[in-house]
Amino acid sequence: MSETYDVVIVGGGAAGLSGALVLARARRRVAVVGGGAPRNAPAEHMHGFLSRDGMPPAELLARGAAEAAGYGAELIDDVVIDAERTGESDYTLRLGGGGALRARRVLVATGLRDELPQLPGVRERWGRDVLHCPYCHGYEVRDQPIGVLGGPEPGARARAVHLALLLPQWSDDVIFFPNTMPLSDGDRAHLDARGVRVLEGEVAGFAVDDRLRGVELADGRAVPRTAMFVAPTFRANDAVLVALGCAFDDNGWVVTDATGRTGVPGVWAAGNVSNPAAQVISAAGAGSTAAIAINGDLVLADAGAFAR
Repeated sequence: MSETYDVVIVGGGAAGLSGALVLARARRRVAVVGGGAPRNAPAEHMHGFLSRDGMPPAELLARGAAEAAGYGAELIDDVVIDAERTGESDYTLRLGGGGALRARRVLVATGLRDELPQLPGVRERWGRDVLHCPYCHGYEVRDQPIGVLGGPEPGARARAVHLALLLPQWSDDVIFFPNTMPLSDGDRAHLDARGVRVLEGEVAGFAVDDRLRGVELADGRAVPRTAMFVAPTFRANDAVLVALGCAFDDNGWVVTDATGRTGVPGVWAAGNVSNPAAQVISAAGAGSTAAIAINGDLVLADAGAFAR
């Protein structure tokens, strides 16, 4: 096994690379294990990132990786398949391609995955004209016929209604398709107040060819729409955090403080793995915040102030 790194960062997205940049500039020995596809890979552009609005996600990551590497961060194209605390200030992370890394501190920035409704057309157009975030894509579909899909999963239900209430800011033609989802009288009143039409009936799928054409209902009706918003179920890619023994809240998300520090000494989490609402810019900020806290923790440890 190679020399121990000051920090191993698991995940090479916006949070992980921002953390790597800060730590490498602080002259820490840093490795970023960045295998796997980023969550926003299907999207052609990202938005809401100051000075980077409209940039393709892959370009942001490529620039970020080059910047971190330019300060000495080591980029490893692999995945961590297991992790354990092997000493008071020593962690071992095993790689899918074989071998292992040792670290004094670990930053987990592995993101989340979107579990999509199992309907024809959803996966094919995901991130293009089948969307989930109005702040990311609402402006791009402004003034178009927009639909919102409801569903049976409890957590996604509230998000679906919330989406439908938000979207009239971008279009005055918004239809909510409850699908198999029950709507309360309160939900209906709120949707009506926002000018959102409710169209009952089970959804059979989305009509697509080179783009989204509309919504197909089980009873044979076809409703033209050029953009659809869905509320996926968010699942954290948290296997490394589980392996390290981190605590999780009642909703299944890792418990951290404001810097991303978990309850396991020496382990931090940043980005969508700990905050499903984080956009690219806020994930990057969380990675930077965690990196500063990690460096401070190492400084205190080296000064003998405490052992972590």
